[in-house]
Amino acid sequence: MKSRCERCWLRNYAERRPNALLSRIWRWHTGWCPGWKAYQKELAEKGNAKTS
Repeated sequence: MKSRCERCWLRNYAERRPNALLSRIWRWHTGWCPGWKAYQKELAEKGNAKTS
């Protein structure tokens, strides 16, 4: 099953348009979101971590 972060519309939007206001809000959100931190840990364990 895919992580919620992997299929999140806001994350996908932020990757396509990094300078948009919603993208900046999403990046701010990743600083404290426990789900995002768990997703990053999962990616690191698989060996293909992305940075926000």
